[in-house]
Amino acid sequence: MEFGLYEQLINEALTKIDENEIQVEKREFESEKAPTILSKYFCEILEKGLTDLKDNNCSIEEQLNFCNQLISLIKEKTNDEFYSSQLISKKAEMLYSLLPKKDSIQSIKTVYPERPNYSLSEPFIFTGANTDIQFLTELKQEIGSADEINFIVSFIKWSGIVKLLDSLKSFTEKGGKLRIITTTYTGSTDPKAVEKLASLLNTEIKISYNTKFTRLHAKSYIFKRNTGFSTAYVGSSNISNAALTSGTEWNVKVTEKEMKSVYEKICGTFEVYWNSEEFEFFKNTVQDSMKLRQALNCERYQREGEDNPYVLDIRPHPYQERVLEKLRVERENKGNYKNLVVAATGTGKTIIAAFDFKRFLEQNKDRKVKFLFVAHRKEILEQSVKKFRSVLKDNNFGELMVDGLFPSSFDRLFVSIQTFNSQKLYEKISADFYDYIIVDEFHHAAADSYQKLLLYFNPKILLGLTATPERMDGKNILDYFNGRISAEIR
Repeated sequence: MEFGLYEQLINEALTKIDENEIQVEKREFESEKAPTILSKYFCEILEKGLTDLKDNNCSIEEQLNFCNQLISLIKEKTNDEFYSSQLISKKAEMLYSLLPKKDSIQSIKTVYPERPNYSLSEPFIFTGANTDIQFLTELKQEIGSADEINFIVSFIKWSGIVKLLDSLKSFTEKGGKLRIITTTYTGSTDPKAVEKLASLLNTEIKISYNTKFTRLHAKSYIFKRNTGFSTAYVGSSNISNAALTSGTEWNVKVTEKEMKSVYEKICGTFEVYWNSEEFEFFKNTVQDSMKLRQALNCERYQREGEDNPYVLDIRPHPYQERVLEKLRVERENKGNYKNLVVAATGTGKTIIAAFDFKRFLEQNKDRKVKFLFVAHRKEILEQSVKKFRSVLKDNNFGELMVDGLFPSSFDRLFVSIQTFNSQKLYEKISADFYDYIIVDEFHHAAADSYQKLLLYFNPKILLGLTATPERMDGKNILDYFNGRISAEIR
């Protein structure tokens, strides 16, 4: 035998080790664990014995008789009639299902499930490359034959849910219970995926919003069966298309029959999480949807370990200070509160706007200032919200409303002009709602898509930003600013 660590029952062969020559560590096992330890050892011996019988040309009938002799011996030793019912049928058959006959009255409401490709009793591992069967395919077939389903995942993507949706919908409509635990950690979840799941029958969802302390990174799919042949998958796949199909993901299949203690630990831990105060029920209401979207939005811009990432004292450059001073003079001395700033690319016009707004905030400390930033591309909005948070040293300032992101409120909003029009914000918000409005890349504002915005709202300050005020079509954007440019850096 090799030197090293062991955890093995000592048999007659091991008692012959010369302890004068070799240091041997032995421990007595506890009486409570004896049935488990002895049965595992005996299973190994029994399997080897049956294999030897097969290799010696013993028939299946002879092997069955041998096993039944062992069961009869147990019955004799325990004097328990239970073991009589456990004798193996001489037909050598396996039971694979019990379902109503297809021509019976019961069959009318019965859904006859497909069987999973891999055994319900033997463990297995999906590595994304070890089999022709996709993890997604196996999950869908597990769903069809389960009585209760529990998922726990870090995030849920729409691309993954659409792959499972028909199977889950069919499962819940026939009375199956679905519970899902997830989190806003890393901001990766798609809110519409959660909302769609919450709309299914017999479905409950719990979410952790506390990503500082509950950094849930577990991924497990649990399929409970009343027959006792439950299964669970533990691994690396969240609910996304790539993770369920083509990704290099590892997922271990745990079976209740073969790995009962591990399966029970998985289920028990799920219940602990489910009953924890860290996880809140998600109801398909406007309030819960807005809370989820706000939490995901904030998480995308505030990474773990960064209580406040904006700790540097950012100061405007001298040329930016001159623009800020010109804006102050325009408003305080000339009464002009509609201002256009023309700044060449790379001169930091968004930073100028952020410092100008910061000054406006300081002048209006006694009330909640309402703010709107409008641009035509998502990338501009994402960059702008980061710059404003840096200048204001507030990593929660502002919310995005673009490309499916929906804010918890409209008070301080970064919105695309396309979303502004498609959501008809001018019908949901009063004309004097916003105190301060910024329109970036204002040379686009002469287009029809900007007219509802510019003609409807009446803010205290309107600030336009552009690098190129001259339009090829000859339209004059200065008409929105009393015919003048407040400040420029050419």
